[in-house]
Amino acid sequence: MTVTTTANGHPSATAPPAAVRPESTAHLSPEDYETIARELDAIRDEISADLGESDSAYIHRIIRLQRGLEIGGRALLFASALPPAWLAGTATLTVAKILENMEIGHNVMHGQWDWMRDPKIHSTTWEWDNVSPAEQWKHSHNFIHHTFTNVLGKDNDVGYGILRVTPEQEWHWANIPQPIYTALLAMFFEYGVALHDLELDKIREGTNDPEETKEKLRAIGRKIRRQWTKDYLAFPLLTGPQFLSTLAANFTANVARNVWAHTIIFCGHFPGDVEVFEEEMMEGETRGEWYVRQLLGSANISGGRLFHLMTGNLSHQIEHHLFPDLPSNRYAEIAPRIRELCERYDLPYHTGPLRKQITSTWSKIARFAFPGGGRPADGQT
Repeated sequence: MTVTTTANGHPSATAPPAAVRPESTAHLSPEDYETIARELDAIRDEISADLGESDSAYIHRIIRLQRGLEIGGRALLFASALPPAWLAGTATLTVAKILENMEIGHNVMHGQWDWMRDPKIHSTTWEWDNVSPAEQWKHSHNFIHHTFTNVLGKDNDVGYGILRVTPEQEWHWANIPQPIYTALLAMFFEYGVALHDLELDKIREGTNDPEETKEKLRAIGRKIRRQWTKDYLAFPLLTGPQFLSTLAANFTANVARNVWAHTIIFCGHFPGDVEVFEEEMMEGETRGEWYVRQLLGSANISGGRLFHLMTGNLSHQIEHHLFPDLPSNRYAEIAPRIRELCERYDLPYHTGPLRKQITSTWSKIARFAFPGGGRPADGQT
């Protein structure tokens, strides 16, 4: 099967509706899909036309805040032998790393700020504070995940190649301990992300290109060496006698950042009634059907402005999947309009507070560790 897409992951041409559809969309007609596409395209065009100085000021302000927090956190660690200074420095550095990865790095590399034509804040030049090489991440995430969102056999984010998170996935005895290695994945999430573009399924099946895999591994090794030199050698050495306590602080900040990122990502993709799709559904998929698949395959997390900032606005995962290259600071503005559209077309709008989404996600990870499972009864609407 070949799917032709635009740079933003949308199907580039219209075609008859796909024959295989989830029950939640059975009531939609071809005309409904066309109207949904026009409405969502209109929202995209409206926001794109309105981007300007206030948006540019926002991302520059967030970058200044992040850099100030990182400098402040690392400065506090010069006194890391004192427990209060260690705690304050570690917490400040953790916040800085979360902001850099989620609200800045993730979104800049999506091309959300390319419209500014600033070579320093551009998807082609940004390299984030993470062991995953930017170029590999952009392929596995921007192209693969956002084009084939939640399509079994196409989207490697469905279980990350190691987890069974839906009854449609075949069960294997290796799934039984998956709650344990999900917890380990959370702690070292950046390494899981780094390995993502290797496409582990192809390596297991022997269908990968060995030379390409080796080159990707070399790039990952170079990035890991760079990150380890910075966090576990250079900055600890700068603090002199505080070397060990600073090293521990940097390690703790990285783990805390990883756990937070893992939590937000998983709660945006796996809780409640978030749907997965068979590959056949993509045959002849129209633009409207692509949009609806993003709606059904994503979940939001409710919260306040600070919470949304700390999630990189990925708490608006539905809006992000619909418009991955629109600036993240606009998602809160768009969200009520998307929810109203869902109500009008009787489509689910999955959302809930963080504790609810975490409980639902981990319940699924535990339930699908064993054969069977079935769809959860508690919808996240």
